[in-house]
Amino acid sequence: MDMLQITAVLISLTAVFSFLNYVFLKLPSTIGVMAISMALSLMLLLLGGLGFPLLLEQEQSLLAGVDFSTTLLHGMLSFLLFAGALHVDINRLSEMKWIVASLATIGVLISTLLVAVLLWGVSLLLDLPLTFIHCLLFGALISPTDPVAVISTLKTLGVPASLETKIAGESLFNDGVGVVLFLVIFNIAYASEPMQVIDVAELLVTETLGGALFGLLIGYIAYRMLRQVDNYQVEIIISLALVMGGYAFAEAWHLSAPIAIVVAGLLIGNHGRQFAMSDKTREHLDTFWELVDEILNAVLFVLLGLEILLIIPISTNTFLLSLLAIPVVLLARFVSVSIPVSVLRGRYQFSPGVIKILTWGGLRGGISVALVLTLPADEVRLYLLPMTYAVVVFAMLVQGLTLGRVVKKQIATIS
Repeated sequence: MDMLQITAVLISLTAVFSFLNYVFLKLPSTIGVMAISMALSLMLLLLGGLGFPLLLEQEQSLLAGVDFSTTLLHGMLSFLLFAGALHVDINRLSEMKWIVASLATIGVLISTLLVAVLLWGVSLLLDLPLTFIHCLLFGALISPTDPVAVISTLKTLGVPASLETKIAGESLFNDGVGVVLFLVIFNIAYASEPMQVIDVAELLVTETLGGALFGLLIGYIAYRMLRQVDNYQVEIIISLALVMGGYAFAEAWHLSAPIAIVVAGLLIGNHGRQFAMSDKTREHLDTFWELVDEILNAVLFVLLGLEILLIIPISTNTFLLSLLAIPVVLLARFVSVSIPVSVLRGRYQFSPGVIKILTWGGLRGGISVALVLTLPADEVRLYLLPMTYAVVVFAMLVQGLTLGRVVKKQIATIS
């Protein structure tokens, strides 16, 4: 299949699955289309086993033409991050800057280390060929919460603004931190020459701080351009150029493109919206980016459901390891949330319910799958891919569907 045919098939499947979900399942859109696409893949596998392989071969051909990692990390992600950041209130975010910053940095580091230690212990018990550095790799790719999954789920819950800011703000920024951390550990694990401590520190600082400063620069340039025109078509094109061009240049200059786009989105969504747009432009810009967000989200989760074919067949040990990865990641999330919240209790008011909601609301999604698919196709990936998929599926189908109930139970005590 060529790219046009692949795109046509994916959009068509997304439309059909969205219709079925809206009419029959009535689940949150991303969860619904993912569940349907997973069910379709499993049904085609069953038909293939019964001697009817044609449709299964067609799906495998479709997936062979889609590089999931490239499609998400170098394509969809820039649009989804910008659309998410566009609607985050920067005033509320600044009030909670230390909470968000600690969760997005210290929290990710704690979770990565704890997941690695626990997983390494489990792999030793099961006599699996996973070294500690491989366990660190899994910790780095699974610890950041996915902004795409988190924000799309929050939209359907109607949670209090303060809590939404904490969860959305953390997910937007820990994504960039997590990707940088993954790249550092990946280089240590697979580099021909070992990285020095100074090289690691330089990479972290350049990627994160450089990405943030670059985001401010391109966001300010776009803001100045928006102030010069009062034509919503031109202003939407400027926002598209900001996202696509900014992401491409950040990657070319080895800066954190996700952090750059989030910072630029916050600037345009707040300062730009207030001082550089007319009411008509604001309305059209919001409508445009909401549509982009909804369409790409739906397509992404359809792809995520179809990709279940990548982990089948699966060995007994790998299946057991994948099941154990779920409580390991949840425990690490609980600890990585509890420590920053406990440290900051003297400065901010928290209720016990916040830790529970932040733990259960830390959804993992397509970014974790995209990162694990960048690993070399060796024995290590054969273990890490099913584990990643198990955590993501549990996060979306179990945590995502029950998060509303958890929030409602705690809503009276949320700070």
